[in-house]
Amino acid sequence: MKTEKQQTAVEWYAEQSMRLELERAKGNISMNEMLNQLSNVLEKAKEMEKQAHKETWNAAHQAGRFEGKGIAEKDWQTFEGYWEENFKSE
Repeated sequence: MKTEKQQTAVEWYAEQSMRLELERAKGNISMNEMLNQLSNVLEKAKEMEKQAHKETWNAAHQAGRFEGKGIAEKDWQTFEGYWEENFKSE
């Protein structure tokens, strides 16, 4: 059974921003409305990206445990710590 392909955060952002630009071009929304909505879309895309990273992080952690790769729990950085250190903007 074939399932629907998931979109990446970048694909989703591009689709939403094009939709908003089309709405602005048609005169359905103003430039300010478009920019406000685009800001919300960007924040959601960032959250989607973070969730995708978290899922990969957790899968790698579980695989290391189950496969006996010797990952020491005490040395394992939390996902939130990793995200804050590497991706959180000021």
